[in-house]
Amino acid sequence: MTDLRIRAATPDDLDAVLAFWKVAAEGTSISDDRSGVERLVDRDPEALILAERADELVGTVIAGFDGWRCHLYRLAVHPERRRQGVGAALLGAAEERFVRLGGRRGDAMVLDDNALAQHAWRAAGYAPEPQWSRWVKPLVG
Repeated sequence: MTDLRIRAATPDDLDAVLAFWKVAAEGTSISDDRSGVERLVDRDPEALILAERADELVGTVIAGFDGWRCHLYRLAVHPERRRQGVGAALLGAAEERFVRLGGRRGDAMVLDDNALAQHAWRAAGYAPEPQWSRWVKPLVG
């Protein structure tokens, strides 16, 4: 793992990140486009965290903090790099960021049908809260 580099994304990384998500991420989001990710990085330059090995993008996580809660999105590891500690390193970096910012608890968006992701989140110490459901409303048509 010593060859793994964890860093914040820059605007120059955004096209590579979007292409990476098509290979490594499950599901899609209304914000999965250049302008959506650009807004994220412009608003919070440290929120999109990348993992690289030998200059190859191997993982991502979005660690968003709104001043109240710590939200984790888009934890994605390249399929050929899974089970090598990449996800754990990304979550460690995200959690350290949250603690620095005064966060007290992280929450993650995990697809109900993604058993592999559920296993990874449980292994990292996260658990579902069955009393909560996610309610959404698209704001653009």
